[in-house]
Amino acid sequence: MHIERLIHVLETVAVAGRPVSASELQLATGLPRPTCYRLLQTLAEHRLLDEPGAASRYMIGERLMRIALLGQSDIDVCKATAPTLKAAAIELGEAVFLSRFRKKVVEIIHVETPADPTRSFVHPGLGDRPMHACSCSKAIAAFAEKSFRDEILAGAIRAYTEHTKTTKKSVEREFAAIRKQGYAECVEELELGVSSVAVPIRIGNIGVTFSVGATGPIRRFNQTHRKKVGKRLIEVSAKAAAAIRLYDNRQLE
Repeated sequence: MHIERLIHVLETVAVAGRPVSASELQLATGLPRPTCYRLLQTLAEHRLLDEPGAASRYMIGERLMRIALLGQSDIDVCKATAPTLKAAAIELGEAVFLSRFRKKVVEIIHVETPADPTRSFVHPGLGDRPMHACSCSKAIAAFAEKSFRDEILAGAIRAYTEHTKTTKKSVEREFAAIRKQGYAECVEELELGVSSVAVPIRIGNIGVTFSVGATGPIRRFNQTHRKKVGKRLIEVSAKAAAAIRLYDNRQLE
């Protein structure tokens, strides 16, 4: 069957673990040369395979990665990123959390805490967060498609504290600032005395589905500290993205 041949090619590329040429794939699959090239062209057209720079060399495509990523359970994602988040929590001395976007909601799905039992920290808890008033949500929303941001702004913008931004213009300005500086902030917008910083996790070109953040008391999370944490989290997010992608690749092998 045609679908079986397509799957055979995808499996061969996944097992290779590196970009492979069309001739290598033809030899590995045993398919007739015209058939193999036709299948490769079809898979590349649908972004199930990509050609990274070098012509006629193929690797698993961003679209297939996205499909696999969307199918990953929270347990799998948390398992992949936990070591990176734990190291960041120890280094920063604050609770570090992972959030996930799905069905138009951002939810904190995992939290790692500092190792020092004598240090006070703020645990953010798990669960859904508002799209306009939490750093983990804003870090994702700011880099989402414009139509989705417009949808957020078209709804009711609830005030949780006196510091919550509740006008369309103020939220739009903040989204623009987040895209410029690379991280989002929540300064007493959800709870008085508590602040947080979050960064989008980018996995290839499949869009922002996750974010990583840190939270703590406002007395420590002043503007200078938030900037420092934001820059560090940008590095942490890259490691988290690599961990998720590596785990995803292993599942495809």
